[in-house]
Amino acid sequence: MTERYLGVVGIGEALGVSRHAVHKWRSRYPGDSEHPFPDPDVEVDGTPGWRPDRLAEIIEWRNGLPGRGAGGGRPTAARQEYLKEAAARGMDRDEALRALVTLSEEFPEMTEPEICAWLIGHWRR
Repeated sequence: MTERYLGVVGIGEALGVSRHAVHKWRSRYPGDSEHPFPDPDVEVDGTPGWRPDRLAEIIEWRNGLPGRGAGGGRPTAARQEYLKEAAARGMDRDEALRALVTLSEEFPEMTEPEICAWLIGHWRR
């Protein structure tokens, strides 16, 4: 019988992120970090795989990332300005926030205020 595993694409799809984001998490949070990404159950030719029943563990890991959690509160000034500019360009709030999350995952070396400033600067050219 063939065993099925989730690769970075499957994990990304389950979490609503790109495979690139999963690769970055693995490199940014190695086994010796304070918040290590869950080790794969198998590797085939260097490609990691996780048992499907470990998806809940991976989701719990993601929910424990710094800056994630219950949230609430007032958005930062950078986010407020970004949302205002996005609305002026016809984006609704959810669409604008999805774009911001995607860019944050693609460029984890940038802070959210830096991404907001870059987008606003790009739009105002």
